Amino acid sequence: MHDDRSLVEARLRRVLDERLRPAVYPESVPLRVAVWHAPGEPVPVAEGLAAEPEPIEVGARWGAPWGTSWFRVTGTVPEAWAGRTVEALLDLGFDENMPGFQCEGLVYRPDGTPVKGLNPRNQWVRVGAPVDGGEEVRLHVEAASNPVILDYHPFRPTRLGDKDTAGHEPQYTLTRMDLAVFDETVWRLVLDLEVLGELMAELPEDSARRHDILRAVDRALDLVDLQDVNGTAERAGAALAGVLAARAVPSAHRISAVGHAHIDSAWLWPLRETVRKVARTTANMTALIEDEPEFVFAMSQAQQWAWVKEHRPEVWARVRKAVAEGRFVPAGGMWVESDTNMPGSEAMARQFVHGKRFFLDEFGIENEEAWLPDTFGFAAGLPQIIRAAGSKWLLTQKISWSRTNSFPHHTFHWEGIDGTRIFTHFPPVDTYNCSMRGGEIAHAARNFKEKGRARHSLAPTGWGDGGGGTTREMVAKAARLRDLEGSATVAWETPRAFFEKAEAEYPEPPVWVGELYLELHRATLTSQARTKQGNRRSEHLLREAELWAATAAVRTGFPYPYGELDRIWKTVLLHQFHDILPGSSIAWVHREARATYERVAAELTGIIEAAQGALAGEGATPLVFNAAPHARAGVPAGGAAAARTTGGTTLSPRPDGGHVLDNGRLRVGIDARGLVVSVHDAATDRETVAPGRAANLLQLHPDFPNMWDAWDVDEFYRNTVTDLTEADSVTAAGDGASVRVVRSFGASRVTQVLSLPPGERRLVIDTEVDWHETEKFLKLAFPLDVHAERYASETQFGHVHRPTHTNTSWEAAKFEACNHRFVHLEEPGWGVALVNDSTYGHDVTRTVRTDGDRGTTTTVRASLLRAPRFPDPETDQGVHRFRHALVPGAAVAVAVREGWRINLPERRVTGAREVAPLVTVDDDAVVVTAVKLADDGSGDVVVRFHEAHGGRARATLTAGFEVGGVTVTDLLERPAAGTPAPERDGNRITVRLRPFELMTLRLTRR
Repeated sequence: MHDDRSLVEARLRRVLDERLRPAVYPESVPLRVAVWHAPGEPVPVAEGLAAEPEPIEVGARWGAPWGTSWFRVTGTVPEAWAGRTVEALLDLGFDENMPGFQCEGLVYRPDGTPVKGLNPRNQWVRVGAPVDGGEEVRLHVEAASNPVILDYHPFRPTRLGDKDTAGHEPQYTLTRMDLAVFDETVWRLVLDLEVLGELMAELPEDSARRHDILRAVDRALDLVDLQDVNGTAERAGAALAGVLAARAVPSAHRISAVGHAHIDSAWLWPLRETVRKVARTTANMTALIEDEPEFVFAMSQAQQWAWVKEHRPEVWARVRKAVAEGRFVPAGGMWVESDTNMPGSEAMARQFVHGKRFFLDEFGIENEEAWLPDTFGFAAGLPQIIRAAGSKWLLTQKISWSRTNSFPHHTFHWEGIDGTRIFTHFPPVDTYNCSMRGGEIAHAARNFKEKGRARHSLAPTGWGDGGGGTTREMVAKAARLRDLEGSATVAWETPRAFFEKAEAEYPEPPVWVGELYLELHRATLTSQARTKQGNRRSEHLLREAELWAATAAVRTGFPYPYGELDRIWKTVLLHQFHDILPGSSIAWVHREARATYERVAAELTGIIEAAQGALAGEGATPLVFNAAPHARAGVPAGGAAAARTTGGTTLSPRPDGGHVLDNGRLRVGIDARGLVVSVHDAATDRETVAPGRAANLLQLHPDFPNMWDAWDVDEFYRNTVTDLTEADSVTAAGDGASVRVVRSFGASRVTQVLSLPPGERRLVIDTEVDWHETEKFLKLAFPLDVHAERYASETQFGHVHRPTHTNTSWEAAKFEACNHRFVHLEEPGWGVALVNDSTYGHDVTRTVRTDGDRGTTTTVRASLLRAPRFPDPETDQGVHRFRHALVPGAAVAVAVREGWRINLPERRVTGAREVAPLVTVDDDAVVVTAVKLADDGSGDVVVRFHEAHGGRARATLTAGFEVGGVTVTDLLERPAAGTPAPERDGNRITVRLRPFELMTLRLTRR
């Protein structure tokens, strides 16, 4: 008997690799293979099955990048195999990478019935168990020759990320197409040995259990005749029965395994390929459910379910059956697993509206968990949104990727900006691709930070990112780990079952307040600027379309475009997926996104213009429509009034060169370099720009992160900076009230127009960048004469405060953060806001001046552009346009108002009449984010609003129509349980809101 663990482990590895695993299929015969290559995009299944293929041999090259090839495999089961289990082994040329990152296939029977997907960890198709012998086999494989984009490290720029640049060279070699005998006894022995070997490696050296396993494994290996593995596997397995039967201790950590296949809705593949990935994975999972009575599989992202329903009705039928059995579980209740930092308030709400409604409509299932394992951090407004959607739990894993600080909890209450708390779980297994390896299970138990107070954790189990899902081997390992001494226990459970148990055993978990910031992937707030602009502008166009269409429907009978708005919302929500909006997908994805956003803008603009035309009527009076939630220049919020002109702006030479803009409220000095050296606030006699500094300063940094090019910006980027102070020209613009600045640097060119609107307290900066840099980071800096220990950034339904200092590693790690429409900082009585129309990333730093003033300079920088080369080697090349406004003397209320204003510019229409708002609110702290007709077609008016300033509010909402009744609802427009109706006096409704509280009212019309 060997006592040396390392010798037994080495022996086990070699025997498994060289003898046991090959013996799982002891006999095989080749299949005949023919192939037809689809000439362009994927074809319907019927067309692929009907195509006439040509013979191809194993060893032949196939598959141009992003192509589709239909393989027909035929053969006959040998008569001698009668009574045995037979499978087809179909290796399209897989390498050892995870499924989803290379070629894949979906197997069909001749009648078009889907059988299962093919990937590197799932190459088998059951033919019979047992077979009679002599059966004719005929299968068709829809094979996708998706190129390998990700080589982890180093990341290499590649043109394979777009079919327009990928070329036509075959990517893969057909490797194996056989019929084979499947020896289940050997297969089970392999799994027994894997589980015990992996467990043995995790046990302490002096553990009696480790020595028991060591002896049993050594004995089993002695009993295997390496010249007759199949004949001796059973007796070897019997030697392991005793150690496999030993039960776990009562205090063992308990793992709820949830079958899972995280499928990125787009990433290193385009959207159209995700449609097929989902079909492959769901075909595999429904087949596994039929074979494994304890297995439970959960799938999130209603969009992906909708794709199966639309594109693969045969698979959909199997999915519906498995859902009815409680084995295939809708999870998450969102349209997609979106980014949660950048989507606006309404968009984040609609993720849950459309996701939950899909599962309710299709299956009558109400999701109570948000399921976001791979999202890059979580905005502080999300708990309230989850709760307002009727959910109460959150699961994520990504925070374990943080590079600086280890998050202190795995199970906790997460408290958002309004005080809402959500029971939250981070799986301590630290992966959403758990494969039931012993090391993963042991890590989950060791890593669980709630030891001594709780014992339950969750393990999302199955290959993911590119799909694939759970394998029969994972299910078999989980069965061995159900109650095994020395290991955590494993049981298949639904997400709901896990959360109910976890919440029951830990009723008073610790509380984490504020955003869940991911200390990684910070550059996703800036990469692919056009995608981010498309999202922001689509969100605001949707607001306008709903507002004006609802107003016109109530006032004029305008046909409310229910179907069009539903479809467009789903399109915008899809593109908020956490690899599309963050800018971390291949070129093909972002090229298509740009075109999609253009179509969305055109369609929404058409709806807006039609509704405004119906409201204004035919006439020649110039009217201004104001879709913002605050009145401006005599135009009510949500209404239209005759256009007015107010005041003027003067432009004069500056004595030291440059220009001075003055509108009586602000006086702005622009020097000969085109930099803003003074912004004087007349009302307070206060200078905005820090002494001796210049604002509107473009700064260029090198940008070469250690890893994850499109995702990351590492803090050392700040070590080197180039201030772009040289100007090609600084001239008065043609309107006589603005300044035009042109700069050149590298291969790029910037044109800026600085303007001071009449009567306004804001300096508007329009920036056009013709960007042709590589691995550079462009920032726009505003050094401000403000002493502030914290600043506010807008987030969903409110704002979050972050420190300007770096007292701790937690604060220092937030060197790049997200804002929506504004960043605001202030001293008591005076503040400054920087508002934007389409950027998200920013940083705020402060320095002590050394000029004798001893004051503090707080610098706000907006992140404009990056130029990573992976996964899109042409990221952001070309022309971009941004608008920012610097607002001195701004309280947070002003920041809120100006942020909305810059994103919802006035629309000028000629017509016959002014338009009164459909609803008005008498307190600017209460911001209306949506006015629409109810989704159910009843004609009820739905109004959503929140307290936006961070304080208590009592406001009166007045409807511009006869109100028959009012109901407080959840986001899905259902009555909110336990919430009384607000006070109502005719059409006047009084509401009381706590800081940042969100409320939705449903108003019935008389």
